[in-house]
Amino acid sequence: MPLIMESTPTIAAKDPAQYPLLRNLQFSPLKEGEEQYIVLWDPTGLSKERLVLPLNYFFIVQHLDGEHSVQDIGALYLKRFGEFLMPNKVEQLLADLDTKLFLEGTRTEQAKQQALTTYRQAPARLPQFAGRSYEADAAKLRAQINGFFISKEGPEVKKSEHAGKLIKGLVAPTYELKHAGPIYAWAYKELQEAQQPDLYVLIGTAYSGLEHPVAMTDKDFETPLGLVKVERTVTDRLREHIPSAFTDELAHHNEHALEFQLPFLQESLGKDRPFTMVPILTSFSADSLRDPQIREQVETFLQALKDALVATGKNYCVVVGAELAHIGMRYGDAAPPTDFSFHRCMQIDLEMLKHVENRDPEEFAKFIQKENDQRRISGFSPIYSLLRLIQAETGQVLRYDRGITDQYNSTVTYASMAFF
Repeated sequence: MPLIMESTPTIAAKDPAQYPLLRNLQFSPLKEGEEQYIVLWDPTGLSKERLVLPLNYFFIVQHLDGEHSVQDIGALYLKRFGEFLMPNKVEQLLADLDTKLFLEGTRTEQAKQQALTTYRQAPARLPQFAGRSYEADAAKLRAQINGFFISKEGPEVKKSEHAGKLIKGLVAPTYELKHAGPIYAWAYKELQEAQQPDLYVLIGTAYSGLEHPVAMTDKDFETPLGLVKVERTVTDRLREHIPSAFTDELAHHNEHALEFQLPFLQESLGKDRPFTMVPILTSFSADSLRDPQIREQVETFLQALKDALVATGKNYCVVVGAELAHIGMRYGDAAPPTDFSFHRCMQIDLEMLKHVENRDPEEFAKFIQKENDQRRISGFSPIYSLLRLIQAETGQVLRYDRGITDQYNSTVTYASMAFF
C-alpha cells in the first residue's frame, strides 16, 4: 500500500475558495503508451472515486495546500509550462475535486460526520477488503491462509526455537496478502507454536493520516472467520482518561493495516480459542517525537495503555501491522529504484531493525531521524509503540521481502519479526 500525499491543514483563516486545500490522498504514476498520468484516490474510503490526471494537472493539484491562492498557482504554472492557465480550467478542476470529496471544505465535513455517525451506529466494524484482498468465503479464506504457510516462500517446517515460550510481540506486513501472505506466515507460525495469551493489542499504521498521534475504536471487528471482540475494560478506561484517542475513530473504517492481521490471528489461535483485542492506529513519525508536545501526547497515551493492559491481569501480545521503506517515483523520488539502490535500502533496513531486535525504541527513532526519514519508514509508529509496551528478552527478524507497487518499480519493503 502506498504512502499518503501529505497536505495537512496549516491555516484556517484563509478563504478555501481562493486557497483550496487538498485532503490526504494517495497517488500513483500510470503509463499508457508514451503518455504519463497520475491516479488519485481517497484511502479513507470517504470517497470511492478515482481521478486520472495528466502531469500538468497534477502540478496544479500538488499546490492545493491551503497556502497557495488560485492566482499563485496560475503564476507557478506559467513559470513551469510557459503557458497561461485558463481560469475556467482551474474552476472545472476544483469543482470536480470538490464533488469527489477530494478537497477540505463544507461538503467533505458533512460527509465525514455522516460516515462517523453510520460507523458508530453499526454493531461491528465490517470487513472492507474481503473479496478484494483476500477470500470472502470462510472455507476458502482458511485454505488461502494455510497455503501461505506451506508455500515455497513460507516458513520452515521445523519447530521454532521459541516454541512453548510466552509470545510478547509480532511484526507482520500490511502489504497485499496475495503477494506478501508467506511473509505474514513467518510471524504467525511463531504464534501458533508459542504459549498464547488471551489478549492482543493490534497496532497498525494509519495510512490515511490522523489529526492526533493515535486513533482507537471500541468496535468489535467482523471477518469472514467470525467476530473478534474488543477488550472493553481497556477501551473504556482509555475513553475515560484520554478521550482524544477516539477523535479519529473513523480512520478504522477503511484502514487495511489491522484487517489484514485478523484472519491470520483467528486461524493461528483456532476457531474455538476465545480472545479479545485492542485495536489502535498510529501516525506519528520519528521526527515528530522531537516536538515536546507530540512526544508528551505519545508518552501519555502509551503509559495509559500500558497501565490499562496491566490492570486486566492478563498476559498480552502486541501485534503490529507495518511496512518499512518506500522508494521510487510513487513515493516522491526523482527516478525509479535500481537493483543497487534496492540492495542498499535492504542493508539499511536490516541495520535499522537491529535496534528493533534489541528492543530499543529510542535508538530505532534516532536511526530514522539521522537519515531524515529519506526512505519513508511508514511503520515507525506502530513498531515504536510495540517496543514501548512489551518487556521481552529476545527480538528476531524472521523474514524480509519487498513488493513492487507500480510500472516504475516503486518498492515497499517489509519484514516479519517475533519477540519473546
